[in-house]
Amino acid sequence: MADVEASKSLSGLLNGIAQKVYYDNREITEQLLKRELFPELPQDEFTALHDKMASLLKSVASADMDPVQLEAFLTAQTKKHGGGGVSAEQAAALSRFWKSHRTRVRESLLAQSRWEPALRGLCWRVDLQTAARQGDVSHSGPVALMELELGRAGQESEFLCLEMDEASINQVLKKMADIQQSADRFVHRT
Repeated sequence: MADVEASKSLSGLLNGIAQKVYYDNREITEQLLKRELFPELPQDEFTALHDKMASLLKSVASADMDPVQLEAFLTAQTKKHGGGGVSAEQAAALSRFWKSHRTRVRESLLAQSRWEPALRGLCWRVDLQTAARQGDVSHSGPVALMELELGRAGQESEFLCLEMDEASINQVLKKMADIQQSADRFVHRT
């Protein structure tokens, strides 16, 4: 019976960590988890357990481990010697937790990594002046019209309309090329 209670407490701890870190539940604190799940455990031992499980969950989540990867990772963790590894019971609790929460944690991580407002759509066209009236020199070349659809999660879209001449378009394209080069340098460095 003690094993069942320990397993439930570990599952509760993992759920609490996920609520705090991935689901942005500010009501969940380390003190609450200790008081509710491990009231008899000394504070330093609880802190060590909490930090270990949070670290393991972070490793599993950041790698978005599939069941095979998870099993290999947990097997390696149980074979570690000297305080750094996990018990078979802890590995089993993490495995159960990850199997049921993987999709939700992944969606949360993706949502946290998105900039807001996000670009939801882009429409564009180029207008050409076909004939000029006598003395009308207001437009001498093509004009690009762009409509950006921007929005925050769970909110209606907003639309931003831009009008650019050829020089403005060339400036935008040059900036985008500079951004691409910077990103390429960063990717090749890591």
